[in-house]
Amino acid sequence: QVQLVESGGGLVQAGGSLRLSCVASGHTGTMSAMGWFRQAPGREREFVALARWRATYYADSVKGRFTISRDNAKNTVYLQMNTLKPEDTAVYSCAVSRLPFDPERVRDLDWYDSWGQGTQVTVSS
Repeated sequence: QVQLVESGGGLVQAGGSLRLSCVASGHTGTMSAMGWFRQAPGREREFVALARWRATYYADSVKGRFTISRDNAKNTVYLQMNTLKPEDTAVYSCAVSRLPFDPERVRDLDWYDSWGQGTQVTVSS
């Protein structure tokens, strides 16, 4: 099992930036990939970004504005969010998969087996 703790959320004005962090502990040696999802009120949880070694994947809605990075030595994944929009408001959760990597499944919730509690990001207009 892998435990995940996110930090860095908060309230920011539209056009501003935030940097989220997620620290993993436990059986981190078996992690295949680390990613970020978000869930806005009344909406389903959606994929945001994923990092696996040097490969990164992004949702179309955040491409060019968000950057995911990973520090393997610290078992930490970051999400740098720039040019934030009110529609980015959501609870952002970190997720880890220990399954064999499948690029076709990075957006599937059930491919991930560990989730953090989430951190609230609110973007005001």
